[in-house]
Amino acid sequence: MNKGLKEKFLRLWQKYFPGAELPIIFFYTDDEGRTKDCSTATEHRCVIANLTTVWQGTPLRLEADSVECSGGKRYLGFSQTLRPNFEYFLSYGIPGKLEGERYKKSPELVKRMMKKRIEFNAPKKFIVFKRFDLLKESENLDVVIFFAAPDTLAGLFTLASYDEVESGVMTPFGAGCGSIVLYPYLENKSKKPRCILGMFDPSARPYVPADVLSFAVPIDKFTRMVDNIEESFLITQTWAKIRQRIGEDRRRGLTL
Repeated sequence: MNKGLKEKFLRLWQKYFPGAELPIIFFYTDDEGRTKDCSTATEHRCVIANLTTVWQGTPLRLEADSVECSGGKRYLGFSQTLRPNFEYFLSYGIPGKLEGERYKKSPELVKRMMKKRIEFNAPKKFIVFKRFDLLKESENLDVVIFFAAPDTLAGLFTLASYDEVESGVMTPFGAGCGSIVLYPYLENKSKKPRCILGMFDPSARPYVPADVLSFAVPIDKFTRMVDNIEESFLITQTWAKIRQRIGEDRRRGLTL
């Protein structure tokens, strides 16, 4: 990553979002040497649950064999296989055999939805999650992921559309890990990459604070957003009131 971009973001983040949690990033790699400082053990099937170590400063490395959740494995690009009876699992289940998540009204609706699903194959063997401030200059990140409360989200959301005619944000239906990996990663290939507002998945929500959602930003979009900060609404008195509140929340401990 460009050292100047990293230092510029850290400086501006502290200035305009004082005390707000730093984002995490991810990148794919085949180089096991680049993952030597990573934790490889997972304490839970859910990918989101295992990000706790990343927020605390220990990078996390995952590969196909270390992701136990079939959905997580698919959203990270390590498999295209659906679990048996997936259409029933996502809807109302099979009485006496399979408990359904009831996220969709019927198996038929799930089947129609899955016909439009995006098949994604991980470009490298490993995916590495790391806190932004620990990113090395030699590492090329793919996506920047914020886990944030409403005031911080308001700033990110508005900044994302600052230089766009239409909204620079989308909210696709899917698992929590899909909203921070699959969808923002694929947006990197778009001429006008959008940010992904997510973590609406009830199965993933127990692993983040009650007042927190995710906001995942493709790297090209992130670079533009950082460059726009000091000419945007963030320098106005309107934002100054919110900025003060973000700082006060930090002092009261209302963060991740």
